[in-house]
Amino acid sequence: MEEQAALRAVVRGRVQGVGFRDFVWRRARFLGLTGYVRNLPDGRSLEVVAEGERGALEQLLEYLREGPRGARVDGLEVEWGQPSGRYPDFGIAF
Repeated sequence: MEEQAALRAVVRGRVQGVGFRDFVWRRARFLGLTGYVRNLPDGRSLEVVAEGERGALEQLLEYLREGPRGARVDGLEVEWGQPSGRYPDFGIAF
């Protein structure tokens, strides 16, 4: 079994109102990750908190750099940590 890890990522750019949260939700669930994605109040960034196998998290980061059609990613800040186990699945937070 691969090493378990956690990350918190903030994606900046044209990432709200373009389907980015749904894009992240679908890919995170496909990768077997737990956590959440949510828009941040500044109107131009979103937060992703995810836990799971390190390789799956790295793949998620590739998806975050790309984004869905219509999005523009200007920046990505990532913090790595230890998984908490507090998330039963991956969801969209409001």
